[in-house]
Amino acid sequence: MRPLDPRLLRYAAGARWFFAAGAVLAALQTVLTIAFAWSLSQAIVGVVEGRSLAELRTEILVFAGTTIARLVVTWASGSVSIRGAARVKSELRSRLYRAIGRLGPAWSAGRSSAGLTVLGTRGLDALDDYFGKYLPQLILTVIATPVIVAVMFWQDVLSGVFVVVTLPLIPVFMVLIGWATQSVQRQQWDTLSELSGNYLDVLGGLSTLKSFGRAERQLTRIRVVTERYRVATMKVLRTTFLSGFALELGASLSVALVAVGVGMRLVAGDIGFGPALFVLLLAPEAFLPLRNVGTNFHAAAEGVTASEDVFAILDEAADAADATATAVHPGGGPSSAATAPAGLEFHDVGVSYDGTTVLSGVSARFAPGRVGVLTGPSGSGKSSLISTLLGTVAHDGVLTLDGSPLPSGPGERPWLAWSGQRPGLISGTVADNVSLGEASVDPDRLTRALALAQLDGWDADRECGVAGSLLSGGQAQRVAVARAFYRALRPETRVLVLDEPSSALDHETERRLAASITELAAGGLVVIVASHRRRLRDIADVELALTPAVAKR
Repeated sequence: MRPLDPRLLRYAAGARWFFAAGAVLAALQTVLTIAFAWSLSQAIVGVVEGRSLAELRTEILVFAGTTIARLVVTWASGSVSIRGAARVKSELRSRLYRAIGRLGPAWSAGRSSAGLTVLGTRGLDALDDYFGKYLPQLILTVIATPVIVAVMFWQDVLSGVFVVVTLPLIPVFMVLIGWATQSVQRQQWDTLSELSGNYLDVLGGLSTLKSFGRAERQLTRIRVVTERYRVATMKVLRTTFLSGFALELGASLSVALVAVGVGMRLVAGDIGFGPALFVLLLAPEAFLPLRNVGTNFHAAAEGVTASEDVFAILDEAADAADATATAVHPGGGPSSAATAPAGLEFHDVGVSYDGTTVLSGVSARFAPGRVGVLTGPSGSGKSSLISTLLGTVAHDGVLTLDGSPLPSGPGERPWLAWSGQRPGLISGTVADNVSLGEASVDPDRLTRALALAQLDGWDADRECGVAGSLLSGGQAQRVAVARAFYRALRPETRVLVLDEPSSALDHETERRLAASITELAAGGLVVIVASHRRRLRDIADVELALTPAVAKR
């Protein structure tokens, strides 16, 4: 667990602003601390020597001014920390969501959705303590400690030597404690992710568990993980208290050593009262920032642990983007756009998941104005072939539209309209779901899309509920199909892809939907439908039958 991960500066521009502002404030705070100690020591020396208040006016004014200024700088440091944490969290959260989108569903399927949710919410929120407590003290340590030690050397060489000799003991304690903290903090974070995943799984399958009479058994499972999380949290607290004690003890003994040496030399007359008092006031300030770094490290440990996981995902997405940009796809290349026939073509396309090949050497052409149907048993790769168009899976081979190669990987696809096997509805009205992502709704296009999806007569302001909870399965599926039709009716859309669009429909509704698909194709679209249903196979102009090609590499 590094005190400062350099990837923070690379992935969050707000962090660079935070460090710049923090360095300025730390330098100002260092100057004020030295001025405060000097003015206070000089004022006390003056009182002991019997000087009047008029004679001590300068020292008193400097003391009052530095006291007020230190309060202002402390407030400004807290404000910068809060703003910096909010800005960095926002940037990292946006980058995290974009990275998950770039990595695609195939990557997300192998990870806990609850774990990713916790990482993007509570995990990044834990950076508040990291920016509010830990990093300001780290910056102050880098700037203030060397300056204060240099001033102590200037005033009293022997005291400076004592500080230089004892100061490294605190980092040694911090390293030893950091190793222990890293282990227990990682255990706590992993247990929290597991607890969140278990809870989400139970909620998602609660109706099924109730139906089979197994809901009560999940209480034991959640109780066991909750107890493990409690134990892990108590280990973190125990380590925090023990480390705080060790750091306080080390710093106190170090300051005491300086104080004893100064006192003995003061009695012997080897050092003046003014320099002795000035050094004694500065000695705690030399150890304080470093001691606070160790203390606040534990408050920031959860945020540091979560940020490491975020950086790992961002690195993985960056590596995947680099690999996509430099990849050379095998297989025969497409012909030039000038001579290529219009339509969508697959050239020797293959798809693999974790070394398992599900598609290999698929070559096909789908022409505008015709309906192409993908058929084959479950697991034959129909959805995987569609995913190559969506850019959600890595693939071999080349895809072209009107002879021009299509980009692989995530990105905008204005030429494509698509509806998947799951409706994927959001909480909102029918219009909100159909016009998903558009700033304004085209009422004529909305009406036609609903009619083509066999939802004519529906109120566009009808509520769908979360995930279509207020609709039947067939109604939710038709709303999702209407969304694809709404997009397909735009002038820039060239390809319409439907994955099992009628699996929840009755025969008559399916027949009318098939007629709508044929009507859209007749308008010049490339239409591809993946389906097992006979009614949709009957309207096919081109049928691509896929067979399972599962093989280990």
